[in-house]
Amino acid sequence: MGFFSDFRASLMRGDVLSLATAVVIGGAFGKIVGSAVDDVIMPIVGLITGGIDFTQKFITLDGNSYPDLAAAKTAEAAVITYGNLVQAIINFVIIAFFIFVILRAAEKAKKKEVVVVAAPAGPTQEELLTQIRDLLKK
Repeated sequence: MGFFSDFRASLMRGDVLSLATAVVIGGAFGKIVGSAVDDVIMPIVGLITGGIDFTQKFITLDGNSYPDLAAAKTAEAAVITYGNLVQAIINFVIIAFFIFVILRAAEKAKKKEVVVVAAPAGPTQEELLTQIRDLLKK
């Protein structure tokens, strides 16, 4: 019975519960960021780049020319789809920037919440000694 109680105690420790919470929130946050990138930012990037779909960029290794990636794959040509790498890099940079902006805003909000309350000034050493002297006189 000691094994199961140790296992349960391990699961109930704060760091495991915090990690589980972070994974769930991270998954949900990933969906939000993914939607923001796919639905908001990438259309703007597409407009800036003239509608270039980087995922369709490729190089054939057999020297033949194909009109598009689908035709090259249908012909079973050996292709390097460098466009997928370019698209992944663009997505990464955009997502990293988006997360940076959100975390920076969260840190600023967190700093604003911290209010430092000054401790009330106590009596000076001389005042304390004077009070002790007066008490001793009584």
